[in-house]
Amino acid sequence: MAELTALESLIEMGFPRGRAEKALALTGNQGIEAAMDWLMEHEDDPDVDEPLETPVGHILGREPTPEQVGPEGAGSAAAGESKPILTEEERQEQTKRMLELVAQKQREREEREEREALEREKQRRRQGQELSAARQKLQEDEMRRAAEERRREKAEELAARQRVREKIERDKAERAKKYGSSVGSQPSLPATEPGAVPSSPSQEPPTKREYDQCRIQVRLPDGTSLTQTFRAREQLAAVRLYVELHRGEEPGGGQDPVQLLTGFPRRAFSEADMERPLQELGLVPSAVLIVAKKCPS
Repeated sequence: MAELTALESLIEMGFPRGRAEKALALTGNQGIEAAMDWLMEHEDDPDVDEPLETPVGHILGREPTPEQVGPEGAGSAAAGESKPILTEEERQEQTKRMLELVAQKQREREEREEREALEREKQRRRQGQELSAARQKLQEDEMRRAAEERRREKAEELAARQRVREKIERDKAERAKKYGSSVGSQPSLPATEPGAVPSSPSQEPPTKREYDQCRIQVRLPDGTSLTQTFRAREQLAAVRLYVELHRGEEPGGGQDPVQLLTGFPRRAFSEADMERPLQELGLVPSAVLIVAKKCPS
C-alpha cells in the first residue's frame, strides 16, 4: 500500500475535502502540519468552505504530473514515483500521529482562547471599577455642591435678619433722638403770679405714672405663647420681628407674614401702627397679643 498523500491524510483525519484542498493550496503544499495550522485558525471563517480557484490540471494535495512540470522536471518526477510501501500498522500509526497532532493543536487553541477570555474579563472588571469610581466621585461632587448651596442660603438668611435688626435699631435711635429733642424744646410753664394761693392737694389732678418697659405676651396659632419685655418706646415692628424669629418653622418650610391683634377690645394693627411706639398704642405696661396669618391684599 502506498503512502498517503497530504490531502488523503487530512481527509482521513476527518477534515472535509474542500477545506483540506484549500488549506494545502494556501500554505503552498508545505506539509500536513502547516495545513492543519491553517485549518485550526480559520475554522470559524464564514468563507472557509468556499472553493479556491486553482490552475487547470492541478490537483490540490498531489504532486504535479510530468506534463505539468515539463520535460526538464519529468526525470525528477519519475524518480520520485517510487515511494516506500506502508503496511496497515504503519498506516494506522501515521494516522494516530496525525490525530495526536490535531488534538495538540486543539488544546493549544483552547488554552489561547481561555487566556484571551481571562484577559477580557480582567479588562471588563477594570473598566467597571473605573466607572464605579467615576460615578462615586460625581455623587461626592454633587453632595459638596448641595452643602455649599445650603451654607450660602443660610448665610444670606442670617445676613437678611441682621439687616432687619440693624434697621430696627436705627429706627429706635432716630425715634429716641426725636422724642428727646421734642421734650427738651417744650416751653416752660408760666410762673405763678405773686400772691396766688396754691391749690390744695385735693384739687390737684392725679399724676399719670410713666412706664419705661412693657411686658408683651404673644399667643401663637398652635396654642403656644411667647413672653418678652420691651421698652415702652420701642416700635410695634420690634414685637412682630421677635415673633417671626421665635415662632418656629411651619409645615412646608415657608414663613407666612403675620398680623398682630388684641383680644379685648378687638383691634387689628396695620402697617402704619408698626412704626408707632408701644406706649402710644396703649400696650404699656402689659398686653396680650394674638398672632394671625396675614390675609393677602
